[in-house]
Amino acid sequence: MQSTASNTMAAPAISSAGLWTGRMLSGLVILFLVFDSAIKLVPLQVVADTTAQLGWPTDDLSLRLLGIILLACTLLYVYPRTAVLGAVLLTAYLGGAVATHARIGSPLLTHTFFGVYVGLAVWGSLWLRNPHLRRLLIPSL
Repeated sequence: MQSTASNTMAAPAISSAGLWTGRMLSGLVILFLVFDSAIKLVPLQVVADTTAQLGWPTDDLSLRLLGIILLACTLLYVYPRTAVLGAVLLTAYLGGAVATHARIGSPLLTHTFFGVYVGLAVWGSLWLRNPHLRRLLIPSL
């Protein structure tokens, strides 16, 4: 049985600087997301107040459920074998945040697009540190 060229091609190499930039950016994103999930798990009064302003239920169960969902998605993103799945799930979670802010008329560049900025950091850091993702998205690399 003969293997095809696509099966034998190695993933593109990543420069040391690109790899470390991706790791550092991932670290910042992960720290932010773990912090965000932790304050929902406690939950702090400021989180309940902010959640009420966004029009969402503020009971402890709802806040903790959001914290658990975010933490689970973040943990999937942290583990290299499931990082792409984690990034997809985080994108969905962040999309909900964008939609919530758009619905209540939050300032566009600072509040509404904040989820977009975090999502770009999630995918950008994954792009920098994962050669298989690069090859999947741009086969000619």
